Amino acid sequence: MLEKNETSIKYFYILTFFGETRYKPFISIFFFLIYLVGILVNFSIITVIYLEVQLHKPMYLFICNLSIVDICYTSVTVPKLLHILLSGDHIISFSQCYTQFYFFMSVGTAEDILLFIMAYDRYVAICIPLHYHQILNQRNCILITVGIWVAAFLNSLLFVVLALNMSSCHSNIIHQFFCDAKSLTRTTCTTTPMFFIIVAIEILIIDFIPLLNICISYVNIFSVIFKMKTKESRKKTFSTCSSHITIVIIYYGTALIGYLIPPYSDFLDSVFNIVYATIIPMINPIIYSLQNSNVQSALLRFV
Repeated sequence: MLEKNETSIKYFYILTFFGETRYKPFISIFFFLIYLVGILVNFSIITVIYLEVQLHKPMYLFICNLSIVDICYTSVTVPKLLHILLSGDHIISFSQCYTQFYFFMSVGTAEDILLFIMAYDRYVAICIPLHYHQILNQRNCILITVGIWVAAFLNSLLFVVLALNMSSCHSNIIHQFFCDAKSLTRTTCTTTPMFFIIVAIEILIIDFIPLLNICISYVNIFSVIFKMKTKESRKKTFSTCSSHITIVIIYYGTALIGYLIPPYSDFLDSVFNIVYATIIPMINPIIYSLQNSNVQSALLRFV
């Protein structure tokens, strides 16, 4: 599978950690069920928020966008994985690989920004409630939503352009179940300083700054909650942001684990990405339906 001529690579070989096992049909069923449940639950959240007038608020607009992100996460990765498992054809074309990489990067960037915006929404609602409708009015919410997706697609486009400028000559084997940044970087034989500079800036702007602002928002939120006089008011206020806190912990917790995984551990890397790209998008809407009383009651009414 090694390619000596860096201009001759026209396809990649997806080498999943499943190997040539007789349990592939059962593994395929497992991922199909995860994909089906994730799509149905996220689509249910979107439908309920759209149809329920009482949920036409900024907080639920952002929840709706999170469900769209989760649908895209699984749709970008799982169908190709199912094709590989069922057909045994591990080949993915050069253009297909980078298209998958582009959209996976886009939804990842969108979720990073979206989680920060959702924390800011809770900050405004709890810390400065009198200005909530002025700050997060319909016009501003639409602009924020458009801005999230525009920033996500432009950021991903920059990454793909930089990745395409690197020569792929070490190998055309992807030790992963989809084309991600880490796996594609391992196939290259030349990297430019500009690539590492852009990666560092991207991590700072897209990952670190939103996480820092999420932490600052919740420091202010908790300070307000602890000053409330009654236990019931504290519990009611905290319940409005408990779902978001849970998702932030799961999302950034798995991201941190992914960064700590040794670069030579392909098995652990694949396991982490399976959790990150397939299971978490299925869990997110379940967390909101279980912990958010308004979403839960609206779902029950429609069911």
